Amino acid sequence: SSKFSVNISILIVAVVIFLLVLHHNFLGLSDFLKRELSDSNPLGLQPIDFIPAVPQRLADERNDKEISVVIAASDERLGGAIAAMNSIYRHTRSNVVFHIVTLNDTVDHLRLWLSNTALKNLRYRILDFDPRVLEGKVQVDPQKADTLKPLTFARFYLPNLVPHAEKAIYVDDDIIVQDDILELYNTPLKPGHAAAFSDDCDSTTNKVAVRGAGNQYNYIGFLDYKKETIRKLAMKASTCSFNPGVFVANLTEWKLQNITKQLEKWMALNVAEELYSRTLAGSITTPPLLIVFYKQHSSIDPMWNVRHLGSSAGKRYSPQFVKAAKLLHWNGHFKPWGRTASYAEVWEKWYVPDPTGKFSLIRRHSEAYEAK
Repeated sequence: SSKFSVNISILIVAVVIFLLVLHHNFLGLSDFLKRELSDSNPLGLQPIDFIPAVPQRLADERNDKEISVVIAASDERLGGAIAAMNSIYRHTRSNVVFHIVTLNDTVDHLRLWLSNTALKNLRYRILDFDPRVLEGKVQVDPQKADTLKPLTFARFYLPNLVPHAEKAIYVDDDIIVQDDILELYNTPLKPGHAAAFSDDCDSTTNKVAVRGAGNQYNYIGFLDYKKETIRKLAMKASTCSFNPGVFVANLTEWKLQNITKQLEKWMALNVAEELYSRTLAGSITTPPLLIVFYKQHSSIDPMWNVRHLGSSAGKRYSPQFVKAAKLLHWNGHFKPWGRTASYAEVWEKWYVPDPTGKFSLIRRHSEAYEAK
């Protein structure tokens, strides 16, 4: 009889295990069906829930999840930052918090603009950037002292700006977002990668390569390969460069790898040895990033950084493509708030007029060269 009761016990255990497995599979199925059903949401508000990289748990909590977006706001380009933030805010139901990095003398103007307009419900922190952190790290030409734009280096200090976040998005002020920023935030980063950028050889950019802009799409366009320090790095000159105007950062990894210190090291070395390319068109913030993230970064979807809208006044993309872009980027001389830029009317839809009247949209010819 003891043998019989042992057999009964084994049978009961087997039945319980079988029922548990069945229950688990059924839950998985109902979860799957729930996802499939909400996929056909007529409002199209939840496309992000079906990217496999996002666990369902996170998708369900998405309204509480804080998304940190870092943007620099300099006084002469404040209207750009305002339009960029408005476009992000209007296209998401997620809990976006803006970390607005600015210089001391811009704070009051920015506060007024945010509190006295349709942006008063925006969640934000204003951070005052201290340009003294750049001493000894940036070559300042006394003739062109005013050309140094300290805020362009704010992105090097992300963990200091957003100390408690695990992840953050950095965007330039000359962008407009046309889709839910949650999708960009959920960009999968490979293990060991501290950031994801959009490569300059990606399909959308390559079709419209700027003629005569030098090799602006690979490393030789940014670094001086005649310098021994650069050659010793053994980085292929033909390696595709990336655009640092929009990126997603894993701040835990950033701190682990001490990315900020690495970037500062290359800034200081450049002051001593002039390592950047002489033909550098554009930002001196790009070369240190290219060195530190060489073959060590993930990629964002190219539609999340459709750029070069500001590199000429002519229209570079079809209206259909501009409409389909998730993020438009007016990098180049022709800013949408300055002299005639392509698709400035798309940008203006998101611009919120300055209640102080200081920032105006009068497009004068003299503004063409104030852009960078």
